[in-house]
Amino acid sequence: MIVHSSRGSRAERPGLRSRARRASALATAGLLAAAGVLSLAGTAEAATTLGASAAAKGRYFGTAVAANHLGESAYASTLDTEFTMVTPENEMKWDAVEASRNSFNFGSADQIVSHAQGKGMKLRGHTLVWHSQLPGWVSGLGATDLRSAMNNHINQVMAHYKGKIYAWDVVNEAFQDGSSGARRSSPFQDKLGNGFIEEAFRTARAADSGAKLCYNDYNTDGQNAKSNAVYAMVKDFKQRGVPIDCVGFQSHFNSNSPVPSDYQANLQRFADLGVDVQITELDIEGSGSAQAASYTKVVNACLAVTRCNGVTVWGIPDKYSWRSSGTPLLFDDNYGKKPAYTAVLAALGGTSDGGGDPGTGGGACTATYTRTNTWGDRFNGQVTVKAGSSAISTWTVPVTVTSPQKIATTWNGTPSWDGSGNVMTMKPNGNGSLAAGASTSFGFTVMTNGNTSAPTIGACTTS
Repeated sequence: MIVHSSRGSRAERPGLRSRARRASALATAGLLAAAGVLSLAGTAEAATTLGASAAAKGRYFGTAVAANHLGESAYASTLDTEFTMVTPENEMKWDAVEASRNSFNFGSADQIVSHAQGKGMKLRGHTLVWHSQLPGWVSGLGATDLRSAMNNHINQVMAHYKGKIYAWDVVNEAFQDGSSGARRSSPFQDKLGNGFIEEAFRTARAADSGAKLCYNDYNTDGQNAKSNAVYAMVKDFKQRGVPIDCVGFQSHFNSNSPVPSDYQANLQRFADLGVDVQITELDIEGSGSAQAASYTKVVNACLAVTRCNGVTVWGIPDKYSWRSSGTPLLFDDNYGKKPAYTAVLAALGGTSDGGGDPGTGGGACTATYTRTNTWGDRFNGQVTVKAGSSAISTWTVPVTVTSPQKIATTWNGTPSWDGSGNVMTMKPNGNGSLAAGASTSFGFTVMTNGNTSAPTIGACTTS
C-alpha cells in the first residue's frame, strides 16, 4: 500500500513512486485444511492455479491490480485465471477518489470492482486514511475541518462500495520506522493526535458493518520496535472494544531485508490477540531458487497460522511492479511462470499444468517428498526428482525446515545453504541428467530439536 520500499533497510522509499502498486486478491471458499508446512507434489485431484489451490487450503490468493492494465489481454487473462482476491493498486487512495473536497470520482476504482465481481473475485479496499497520496487540500485543514473531512471521506467511500469489499485497510502506515515505536508525523497525527486511528476504525464500522477492518503496515514482518508498537495498539483496541478485525503485513523483501526468521511467530502473536492476519503486498526481489524458497517460506507461514486469511502479491508481471528492476513477482515480463510461481503453487498443494517455463535445462521436473525413517530425535526424508515430458540436464530443489530443526546430513546431492541455515538448495551430484520421465532421488536427515513437522519441498527447476 505504500509507495515506498517497505523495509527499513531500503533507502528508496519513493513517496512519489507510490502510484505504482498494489492489488489484492480474492477470498475463496473451502474449510481450513492442514495448516502445516508440508508441501508435496500434487495429486491428480490437485488444483492447477494459485487461487484454486489456496481455496483448497481455506485461503485466498490475490494480487494488486491497476485499472489501466485491464485492457491488456495477457494481464487480464492471468488475473482471471490465477487470482481470487483483488486489491486496487492506487485507484481507491484519497487523491484518486477525492482530489477536491467532497467531490468524488470512483471511475477507475469502479472499473476494477466491476471486473473482479464479474469474475467472482473478492476485493480488499486500499486505503482510507494514509499520510501519502493525500491531496494538498487535506494538509491545509485545521483540526476541526480535518476531523470532519476524514470521517466524511471514510463514510462516502465505504458507502459507495458497501457490501462489495471483503476487507478495508482503514489506516495505513501510521507508525515510524526505527527503534522508537512512535507514530509517524502526518496531518492526521499532528492535528488530531493518537486518537485518530481509533476514530477512523469506529467511523468505518458504522459505515459498513459487513467489511473486515484492518490496520496495514510495512517493516512489521518480524518482532521489532515498530511491530511491537502496532501489537500494543491492537491489543489495546481489542481490550477496549475498538472495532478492528485484521492486521495486514505488507511483506516487501529483498536480500538486504529478507524474510525474518520469526515471521510465522510474529503473525501468530497477532492472531493470538483475536484478529485475522493477512499478507497484503507481498513481493520478493531476486530470481531462481533463492526467490522461490523465500516465497515458499512466506506462504507456509500463512498456512501454519489458522487466522491467516490469505496472501496478496503486489502485482502480476515483473514489468509492472513498483520495484521492477528487482524482478520481485511470480510472473516475468512476458507472463511466464517463474520458479517462484511453481514454488508457491507447490506450497499451496497445487500442481503445475505444464504451462510454465521449463527452464534452460530443456524440460520441466517435479519433486516429491517421502519420510523414510523416524527416530526419537530425528527423521530421514527422501525427495524424488522426476523429469517431465522431455529430458533435462540439471535440476535444483529447495528444502526448508522449520526452526529449531536442522539438516544434519545429506546424500545423493550437493547442498548449499541460506544465511539462516533453514533453507537448503540441493543440486545434482552426478545425477543431474534425466531422460524424459526418468527419476532420481536425494536424501537428508533432519534433527527435530522438538519439532517433528515435515520440511517444505519447493519447486523443482531446471535452470
